[in-house]
Amino acid sequence: MSVRLCVLGSGSSGNATLVATAGTRLLVDAGFGYREIQKRLKKIGEDIARLDAILITHEHTDHVAGLPVLARKLKKPVFLTPRTESRLDWGETEPIVEKFQAGQRFVVGDIEVDSFTVPHDAVDPVAFCFHAQGLKLGVVTDLGYMPDSVKQHIRGCHVLVLESNHDLDMLKVGPYPWFVKQRVMSRVGHLSNNAVGEFLAADYDRRSEILVLAHLSEHNNHPELARLTALEALRGHAVDHTRLVLAEQRRPSELFEF
Repeated sequence: MSVRLCVLGSGSSGNATLVATAGTRLLVDAGFGYREIQKRLKKIGEDIARLDAILITHEHTDHVAGLPVLARKLKKPVFLTPRTESRLDWGETEPIVEKFQAGQRFVVGDIEVDSFTVPHDAVDPVAFCFHAQGLKLGVVTDLGYMPDSVKQHIRGCHVLVLESNHDLDMLKVGPYPWFVKQRVMSRVGHLSNNAVGEFLAADYDRRSEILVLAHLSEHNNHPELARLTALEALRGHAVDHTRLVLAEQRRPSELFEF
């Protein structure tokens, strides 16, 4: 028996993560097309047909672009909040929808799922923590800052996928229009490297064996900046057991297995 997690891809062009046990396979977000998700799952030895459910964090395109086709072909339940569901265009798809309220705990197979609200400019954005076989895994992206409620939810994670979206200096001089820059920097935008560093230095409980930095901007960040900021914060606590990994947009991470 094992618990597995793989970030299939993360960034502004698409997001999807696999969380699985021997008996249950969950896809968190479907920001890539059906064939791309199928290809990335195959790279890690997984079969798209064996997915048991799809969980959606919010309605932005980079998290739901492939959802209608995926739901139609797989005919597996899609878990999302009612307000998020109301913003989706299913086209000709008649999905199997399982609705939950933000903050609710629900069970899929042998995995317990905690949902919780995050501050982002979507209609009802959530993040998830997963509990299986005594382990806790968190997938937390698309949030403008780290409120105390989120910090509490992610305490005790053995694996934590956490957004480290942008470098503030790169964003300020980058190619985005000013109104987009303001949106990204706002309290309902995205976490900066510095914000992640501050969290790791001040509030991180040092429990995670794997810390995955995700949703890095291709225009307003550089992997080494995100890595160095996080490592500096971790060194401040003399953490030597947390392995730091950066998720990529164009290929899946390794398959983390416990």
